[in-house]
Amino acid sequence: MDLPDFAGRLDDELDVGMWASADYAVNGLQVGPETAEVEHAAFAVDGVVATFEDAADAGADVLVVHHGISWGGIDRITGKEFDRVRTLLDNDLALYAVHGPLDAHPEYGNAAQLCEFLDLSVEEPFGRDGPGHVGQRGRTDDPYTPTELREKLAELENGGEPVQHLDFGPDEISDVAVLTGSGVDWLDEAREKGVDALVTGEGKQPAYHEAREAGIHVFLAGHYATETFGVRALQDLVEEWGLETTYLSHPTGL
Repeated sequence: MDLPDFAGRLDDELDVGMWASADYAVNGLQVGPETAEVEHAAFAVDGVVATFEDAADAGADVLVVHHGISWGGIDRITGKEFDRVRTLLDNDLALYAVHGPLDAHPEYGNAAQLCEFLDLSVEEPFGRDGPGHVGQRGRTDDPYTPTELREKLAELENGGEPVQHLDFGPDEISDVAVLTGSGVDWLDEAREKGVDALVTGEGKQPAYHEAREAGIHVFLAGHYATETFGVRALQDLVEEWGLETTYLSHPTGL
């Protein structure tokens, strides 16, 4: 498959164009020639030297990541940007990055896939952000206890770090807002919707009292851990296109 065709198919699947003016990340093909053949695609959460080197060692032609190297554009290629770009170029490795569109997607998205992992049926989008939503609201008819939900989230790929839990919600959890990565900024929306819990990746200091005053559980399962789902779903999609794929695991514990 030609590289522009590969990137274009992902752009279309993920509706990247809708987020062009809303996401501070640059979505789509970030590094790559005008034409190149793609036979092997690697997938990782983070676009960094470690994953670039591993992708090259695996023989990949392109690496697909959630966190790329261009956030609002690159003004200078120095320091870490130089090291990262040099590693890509030295290994003839293209880089495709997709941030907001992968959080938001109703099928391949991080939140949608995490809902599936938790056996939650998606009720509606959650987490308004620009032109769309970057999370999902899910429900189960078989409620979790807080301990059960924390233990389920502890199964995620997070380098052995524990799940943090702000235990301020009800004894049974049926209605859950899911917004991966750094999602506590949407606690007000969770409160307005009356959910039992917010599942996200990492927290901020104000979240403690906001959750306590709202009477909502907040589960912090790790930014990295909650955002492995989207790239893995894209890996499955690309395998259906007939390409060889490799998933690269680099948990941060954060």
